[in-house]
Amino acid sequence: MSGDSDCTRTSTSVGSPSDNEFLPDRPRYVCSLSPDLIAKAREELQEKPEWRLRDVQALRDMVCKDYPTLGTCLDDAFLLRFLRARKFDYDRALQLLVNYHSCRRSWPEVFNNLKPSAIKAVLASGFVTVLPHLDTEGRHVVCIRPDRWTPSNYPITENIRAIYLTLEKLIQSEETQVNGIVILADYKGVSLSKASHFGPFVAKKVIGILQDGFPIRIKAVNIINEPRIFKGIFAIIKPFLKEKIANRFFLHGSDLNSLHQNLPQRILPEEYGGTSGKLDIAAWNELLLASEEDFLHDFSQLVLPGDSSPSEALVSGDAEEKQSEEPLRGMKPQLYYCY
Repeated sequence: MSGDSDCTRTSTSVGSPSDNEFLPDRPRYVCSLSPDLIAKAREELQEKPEWRLRDVQALRDMVCKDYPTLGTCLDDAFLLRFLRARKFDYDRALQLLVNYHSCRRSWPEVFNNLKPSAIKAVLASGFVTVLPHLDTEGRHVVCIRPDRWTPSNYPITENIRAIYLTLEKLIQSEETQVNGIVILADYKGVSLSKASHFGPFVAKKVIGILQDGFPIRIKAVNIINEPRIFKGIFAIIKPFLKEKIANRFFLHGSDLNSLHQNLPQRILPEEYGGTSGKLDIAAWNELLLASEEDFLHDFSQLVLPGDSSPSEALVSGDAEEKQSEEPLRGMKPQLYYCY
């Protein structure tokens, strides 16, 4: 079903049986949050259960009015992700949704063939995984290990696709939508040659997606075992970071005691001074690969990269990126200087 026809149908006022006959079949939203998380969402995200579906409908109406050909899913649960990520600010949630689609269209190397079976090599390498235990705030910990990647095996865009699919899987959970996630990045063994693949262009794309193009709350980024070269990497990343996000970066070096102040030992594997056993990537890999059909269903309603842009706003975003591309190239030598 196209975004245009979908919006045409959803704009029909609900109430009379005859009107409802023409509405598309949508999964009825059922809240899965515990009473404690409902209270947390009310306090931190301005989410009022009694107004929740009204707010979702308001966002849906805005999409249909302002971006009738966006080609997006309009299910309650899907739109709710964007409202929660922007604390139920309609305008900001709408912009996030538009950015979400803009990012997907503007980087086909990552977003074409977006399914778990396409990243088996990345998953097998252990480049990205999710620890089995939640932290004290109920947040999943995404573990990224660049040293597990061999550039000659596949391009860096495959790693980014794997991270994106991991986040897509996590954000399906309402608990994650409310609590957010934590990132643990282990830069042990990252060389200059490997770091050079993460240049300004890739950095700007990735940061843009995580900050403004994906409905997830990143509550902390813990960096450990960062080599000297990381100063150059961070010099490339920092200009793109909002102050709030930049303040959530914690550099621990090889000091595991410092890491344990942010992440408890009971949830960490032995490799990071924890007590939860050896780091096991198998469980997450199996879970993600078993979700193939879910991804095919979720993404079937979205316009794929290469399709025509649904709005002038998306086109202008690409133009702005091209204008800023040239000065960004000048930052890459910082990698070599810091090394």
